[in-house]
Amino acid sequence: MKKRVLIMSAGAGTGHIRAAEALEKSFKSDDRVEEVFNNDALQYTNKLFRDFYSKLYTSLVKSAPNFLGWWYKASDEPWRTDRMRHMIDRLNTKPLVRFIQDFDPHITVCTHFMPAGIISHLIATKKLQARLSIVVTDFDFHAMWLSRSFHHYFVALAETKAHLGMLGIPEERITVSGIPIDPIFQQAVNREEERLKLGLNPDVPVLLLSAGAFGLGPTEFMVERLFNLKHDAQTLVVCGHNEELRQRLTKLVGNRSPQFKILGYSNEMHKLMKLSDIFIGKPGGLASSEAISCGLPMCVVTPIPGQEERNSDHLLEEGIAVKCNDLTTLAFKLDLLLDDPQRLAHMQANALRFAQPDASHTIVNTLLEDRLPPLALTKKQRAAMTLAAGPE
Repeated sequence: MKKRVLIMSAGAGTGHIRAAEALEKSFKSDDRVEEVFNNDALQYTNKLFRDFYSKLYTSLVKSAPNFLGWWYKASDEPWRTDRMRHMIDRLNTKPLVRFIQDFDPHITVCTHFMPAGIISHLIATKKLQARLSIVVTDFDFHAMWLSRSFHHYFVALAETKAHLGMLGIPEERITVSGIPIDPIFQQAVNREEERLKLGLNPDVPVLLLSAGAFGLGPTEFMVERLFNLKHDAQTLVVCGHNEELRQRLTKLVGNRSPQFKILGYSNEMHKLMKLSDIFIGKPGGLASSEAISCGLPMCVVTPIPGQEERNSDHLLEEGIAVKCNDLTTLAFKLDLLLDDPQRLAHMQANALRFAQPDASHTIVNTLLEDRLPPLALTKKQRAAMTLAAGPE
């Protein structure tokens, strides 16, 4: 029997949405699937709740990242915020619940913990007959991803699987798939041809500076620091949806334009990453996975305390990235890398070894072939998880 598949994300940052889109493409290409519906769960909530999840998060990233880091650590204990958080979520998601029940999926996949909690509750209370799988969109696992009733977890690293195993999640319920990225990142790209299309010199190193989808962060300051590069490098700056930033940077680089190409939002990041030599940006789970899949060494800047700092730790440990703790030294850090082609080549090889570009296909195939029943964690099992997680 062909399956109806429901994919749910939440627009708190763009990574959850992009992971869901990658999964949607892979499910739709599989003839074992009857219907696929993918949407942002926040679209079924009221404006106040929607703004709380999306706009508040973006605002805190910009103005109070240290608070986010504190909250990440304070809430990273199994079930600590579970009861209150899910009660608030359920009070504000009644239209979402009605939609899920009306769609009546065989398989549900969540790339954000909010809809996962809603679906888990529906399954636990016998209001939905479906399998819930959860795709973690960072390298590490935070306690908010835990659900009381679920079918399967998909994680980025063997270390993360080991962590879940020590908490008490059965090994057969955890697959190290990687973080799902758009299948387009597997397409071959002619570096020389793509560089020429952008008016770049094919023989000069290319740096790719990303301000993210929203164009946040100290991008102007970083561009100014890049004026101090000793190497004859070319820099692509992607400003995302921030048109004001793009205009300010265009004015800032002025007659330096041969060394800088200022771009707005791009649907061709797979080409930009594959034609570049070093990625400069924040280590979000999706952006990092995309860069790694292209064999692109990274220079990590301004990671959000919490999940992005942990992502950064893994990238550094694997020899894929360097980290610039003080933006005043950005040009110095990059010059060191450009001085050492052998080191850059080694970082590129590490990235390709670490990459899992076929994550979305792995997830889809696993779920369509798996016959395990849903799993409900008892109160005793949840208490044991809290103890296994260790002291606060």
